[in-house]
Amino acid sequence: MEVFISAGEASGDLYGSHLAREILSVAPQTRISCLGGPHMQAAGVQTIVDNRSISVVGATEVLGHLRAIYGAWTKIRSHLLASRPSVVVLIDFPDFNLFLAGFAKKIGARVFYYISPQLWAWREGRTRKIKKFVDRMAVILPFEKQFYAAHGIEVDYVGHPLVDIMATLPDKTQCRHIYHDFDGPLVGLLPGSRPSEVKLLFDILMDAGAIISRSLPAARFIMPVASSLDAREMESRVAGWALPIRVVRDDTYNAIRACDLILTASGTVTLEAAILETPMIVFYKVSKLSKLIGDLLVRVKFAALPNLIAGKAIAPEFTREEPTVPRLAACAIEHLMNPALLEEQRLELRSIRNQLGAPGISARVARLVMGVGSAPQQLWSP
Repeated sequence: MEVFISAGEASGDLYGSHLAREILSVAPQTRISCLGGPHMQAAGVQTIVDNRSISVVGATEVLGHLRAIYGAWTKIRSHLLASRPSVVVLIDFPDFNLFLAGFAKKIGARVFYYISPQLWAWREGRTRKIKKFVDRMAVILPFEKQFYAAHGIEVDYVGHPLVDIMATLPDKTQCRHIYHDFDGPLVGLLPGSRPSEVKLLFDILMDAGAIISRSLPAARFIMPVASSLDAREMESRVAGWALPIRVVRDDTYNAIRACDLILTASGTVTLEAAILETPMIVFYKVSKLSKLIGDLLVRVKFAALPNLIAGKAIAPEFTREEPTVPRLAACAIEHLMNPALLEEQRLELRSIRNQLGAPGISARVARLVMGVGSAPQQLWSP
């Protein structure tokens, strides 16, 4: 069987790598290729396009990468025409992947969507494309099954793959022994997984860290670097600041678990922190035009996934308004000086973790993918 996995972002690359390993464990002769990154490369998947060349966020930010995105599409299109995969697995990344879904159907491939685009947040009309092009879908958040059922689409709720990925991590005591061997709080600063995010968010985080450091001189800082970023470049950026901070490569989860509090961009990392039971403050910033578009179209109350799942503000958010440095720092200082606030959030995050399904998620998805891929191929007609 020939399988193509399309994962345009760092989190999708991680989940895709675990899915690929599970597929190969039950069907070693399967040929898998991808739009992906370092995790899928490490899993032995043939990478047709490296996703780090096209991973951007925000409507206006995409415009500056249209040439790279078109180049990626051209390579993938040629590859699919040559390889004729039995099944194309799409992981989130909706604007690109829904376009790819239509092409995959035209060449006779089955389409499996793993990890739903956030249609419940905005652009709900894209459910029509899901219904038209997708043969089967597996969702990872508990409220998504009900959302799709309301649109007449049957989906499988499989649980969140992070449950598997984090199942064997060291406990908090071990992580603190590695990263927290001093008196005073440890604060994580996480500027996102895309270069475009770092450009917008890095200075905000470091400025907030400077204010925290002045108020709490015993505080130390840590910056886990996503695999999609250049760690040396991040170390060079950090070196220009007079802040007691350590850049961590290839150990994001243990570093987050060691922290008393993290200041983080919104995204998958908020759910990772929830599973690790690490309190967080969530913020975000995009270009002014992207913000205007988002304000007009986004329909959900919260940006952080733990808050969405809970239906209330477990973690403070600075996303809809401009995330000013003094307000972000003041919120962090308030939490660091009040351990009861941190413990209250930890208990809420533990409740979120319990809603994310039982272990074995990637194996369940692999069985679904293989079932879809073994079905007869049919050419799509409009």
